[in-house]
Amino acid sequence: MSRHKKTLQQEGTNPRTLVCATILTPSLMSPVFLLLLPSKCKSGPVDLVFLIDSSRSVRPHEFETMRKFMIDILNTLDIGPNATRVGVVQYSSQVRSEFSLKTHSTLDTMVKSINQIIPLAQGTMTGLAIRYVMNVAFSAEEGDRPKIPNVAVIVTDGRPQDRVAEVAAEAREKGIEIYAVGVARADMTSLRAMASLPFEDHVFLVESFDLIHQFGLQFQDKLCGVDLCSESDHGCEHICESSPGSFHCLCLPGYTLNADGKTCAAIDLCSEGKHHCEQICISSPGSFSCDCNKGYKLNDDKKTCSNVDMCSTVEHGCEHQCVSTPGSYYCICPDGNLLQEDGKSCGTCRSANIDLVLLIDGSKSVRPQNFELVKKFVNQVVDSLDVSAHGTRVGLVQYSSRVRTEFPLNMYHSADEIKAAVMKVAYMEKGTMTGLALKHMLENSFSEAEGARPLGRNIPRIGLVFTDGRSQDDITEYAKRAKEAGITMYAVGVGKAVEDELREIASEPVEKHFYYTTDFSAINTIAENLKLNVCPEESQGEIEVKDPCACENLVEFQQATMSRMAARLEQLENQLLSRK
Repeated sequence: MSRHKKTLQQEGTNPRTLVCATILTPSLMSPVFLLLLPSKCKSGPVDLVFLIDSSRSVRPHEFETMRKFMIDILNTLDIGPNATRVGVVQYSSQVRSEFSLKTHSTLDTMVKSINQIIPLAQGTMTGLAIRYVMNVAFSAEEGDRPKIPNVAVIVTDGRPQDRVAEVAAEAREKGIEIYAVGVARADMTSLRAMASLPFEDHVFLVESFDLIHQFGLQFQDKLCGVDLCSESDHGCEHICESSPGSFHCLCLPGYTLNADGKTCAAIDLCSEGKHHCEQICISSPGSFSCDCNKGYKLNDDKKTCSNVDMCSTVEHGCEHQCVSTPGSYYCICPDGNLLQEDGKSCGTCRSANIDLVLLIDGSKSVRPQNFELVKKFVNQVVDSLDVSAHGTRVGLVQYSSRVRTEFPLNMYHSADEIKAAVMKVAYMEKGTMTGLALKHMLENSFSEAEGARPLGRNIPRIGLVFTDGRSQDDITEYAKRAKEAGITMYAVGVGKAVEDELREIASEPVEKHFYYTTDFSAINTIAENLKLNVCPEESQGEIEVKDPCACENLVEFQQATMSRMAARLEQLENQLLSRK
């Protein structure tokens, strides 16, 4: 026996480990060496594929050493169709399968095939070879068995001429455990890119082909060794599963393995949208439960929700009828009655309980000093109303060539707040897009999002348009649609306002819903008489003038205005005649 002091450089070893790896090595394949090899082990079934580098850099005698290395390992394994199956693939610039996992069922025939391998002696396309092993060698057609560990041993002496990291990661992802054995000129970075974790168990670098048999000894120890899950610090957070010479980590149901291959993360089915809950999903690891929003209850299917009848579960206090909504309720009154300010009792007459949106013309023709009069007009109207969250709500929109909401219905709940906000409104100037303003009022101002109360509450919706000239766009469509939507429309015109447009905007009867004056200084008179109150029995929801509960004493403001205009014209005519 010749005494050779040789060292196996193993990835991740420390100096103490290297000392332990220094061994007395007999000449390769000597009778004494064969006696030193462990006897065959019963490792359990494994599908093993050798992937050997036969590039031109591997010299003939080195290839012979690699051939003998494979045979040495096979001599220690329990070969058979129901035990260990072995395939051999060699590669250089191309890939060639020497025999597949299903080709041989005995050791003798395998050894004979290995001895007949002829090296390809070309380049080093390791990535191409790994892809072949993944897609072909470990396929059912080639003899791969389901649920049997797949182990690939790659032996190479140089740097790959193609990319290996991505395809190796894909192979590992498919469950192939890869051992990377580098000889002499092999590149450690490439070996690590190919091998499975942990690297200290799967990456080997030896100084020459003469020492490759040392990997064979360690490889057999792993294949036939102890249960690494029970006798090593595996680091698995949940479950450790042993495989021949190695282990891998698994997670409990409801968890997924993290990229480190050891720790686990809970699967959040709620965030992945896999819950089918109608309203609320409550996540737990790998599972979930459903819940409902306030005012709903979970149905028997544990996924959908139904309204809770709040009227039957609370003391609602409604005088006539309670109507449930999700998580709330409201009271309604019989026909001919209106809900009072307490939101519960009913009466035949109620003062100023409306949703009112004013559209004021801010076009250039109004002029700044007159716009201040318009703001005072708005505040006079507000003074006549009983403003509160449960009573009248007021919103203000200014328009010119564009439309701007100055404040919505749900912003202010007192007359003082509204009047202060009105006085801060800035004059827009430019054009007169009355049609655009009507569209904005219908689609936005009277939406529940901006504070309009639900139609089922029977709160009158009133729109008041103030303009001083002809509209520069069409008003017909949205004037009609506003009235069809149940909005009572008032039109107030000054100066060059067009009577036909005012009439088209106003609700029926038109004479009670449009007003005109030639001079901005007279609009305060309109505001004094425009009492926006409701007396339903006689006016059917129309806006009355003066005392809302004394419907028989209605004052026709329009007639009074026309009388004043006639008197003024007569006065002017007499002045002209006297000058003649």
